[in-house]
Amino acid sequence: MQKLGLNQSLQQKLSPQQIQFIKLLQVPTAELEGRIEEELEINPALEEGEEQEKTEESSNETETEEIPEPASTSDDVDIKDYLGDDDYSGYKMQGDGDDDEDNREMPIPMSSSLHEQLMSQLDFLGLDERQYNIGKQLIGSIESDGYIRRDLDAIVNDMAFSQGIETTAEEVEAVLKKIQTFDPPGIGARNLQECLLLQLERMDNGHDIDVAVAKKIIAECYEEFTKKHYQKIQKKLDTEDEDFVRDAMELIVKLNPKPGGESTNSVVKNQYIIPDYILTNNNGKLELTLNSRNAPELRISRSYTDMFKAYDKSNKKDKKLKEAVTFVKQKLDAAKWFIDAIKQRQQTLLRTMKAIIDFQYDFFLEGDETKLKPMILKDIAGMINMDISTVSRVASSKAIQTEFGIFPLKYFFSEGITTDSGEEVSSREVKQIIKDIIESEDKDKPFSDDKLETILNEKGYNIARRTVAKYREQLNIPVARLRKEM
Repeated sequence: MQKLGLNQSLQQKLSPQQIQFIKLLQVPTAELEGRIEEELEINPALEEGEEQEKTEESSNETETEEIPEPASTSDDVDIKDYLGDDDYSGYKMQGDGDDDEDNREMPIPMSSSLHEQLMSQLDFLGLDERQYNIGKQLIGSIESDGYIRRDLDAIVNDMAFSQGIETTAEEVEAVLKKIQTFDPPGIGARNLQECLLLQLERMDNGHDIDVAVAKKIIAECYEEFTKKHYQKIQKKLDTEDEDFVRDAMELIVKLNPKPGGESTNSVVKNQYIIPDYILTNNNGKLELTLNSRNAPELRISRSYTDMFKAYDKSNKKDKKLKEAVTFVKQKLDAAKWFIDAIKQRQQTLLRTMKAIIDFQYDFFLEGDETKLKPMILKDIAGMINMDISTVSRVASSKAIQTEFGIFPLKYFFSEGITTDSGEEVSSREVKQIIKDIIESEDKDKPFSDDKLETILNEKGYNIARRTVAKYREQLNIPVARLRKEM
């Protein structure tokens, strides 16, 4: 027999605004710009504000001095400034983004991409330790499109403060010239003119007339070239042959304006991680800043605000006018919410990262993996009085740039293992010890997982054989019989 009954239950439902904020919080820096552009397109009451210096309030939020972005110079010329629409359509490459993107971001290549390709080439130069460190600093300053926009004097200062190496701009430039011989051609250029010249010099075999003319155009007629004054170029080159110049121009158009944007080994676009945070060590004091792309200048449209005020004072009995007022108010409310959500996102990102740095302070100070402490999401959530799910959303898609490289936030979370002394250590520390033991083992008689368990237990780490096997597999180290060498 069926019965009808009433049951009461409490359920927590998220509002549409909360759901949108959660999605916004999960978006990494690389995708935030696209999300903002999408909002700008659908909401005319939201506008991009003029660039201005950070207010005192935002400065307090970061608790550091903002790292200045590389200033745009007159040498940085957009390819569209000097090529016609037809030329540009053939010149624009896969992966080209917003026109101003190059001057706003400092993405850092990761994994087996541009950064590692350049470092492997640096290893083959046979430099002394001093030059090698300068080269490493320069490669770290190369942005995702392949350019170095940081002034060489600033790099000299970086070397002095971060590594205690006294150098000069001339010495740094000498190492830079070596890096500019690396693949892909044009890498390490400081502006578009130098980038194009580096590629042309790589192509010059002493016999190709088009390459020679193209070099002359870029080296001696660059200003005319950017302004498309082709007759002036012909006059400077002392020629009346238009084909002479046109062939060289066609060659220039085929050059790569963003040498870091594609790999020389594959047509597949390189993958980069743009750090959400930048951590610097200023004489032993750690300073955290958000990537500037996380702090866009947004404002509510003045015209929409004025429109709403005008409607509000008018005859409210008019049905069409009332509908217009409702529409404008909805757009204004949505714009205000989005601006507030972006600010809340910045604050949440900073609070979470600052807590992680406080927890793993010794690691961030020295970069020693064995200094990492066991840390779970609950630890950070408790420190900042936020929900574990919020910390999880921040940690799942964000990365931080440090002196020791770029790390996804997931890297700092690990389970703990108790030692004989009762101290809890990070699983990363145990993995590093396993790696060190295997690297120093006799390859004629490599250690089994049982033997590794015994060695670790003797060192005071209470760990089971199955855990040893799990960590070994996570390190991509094969079993003992496959490590054996005859």
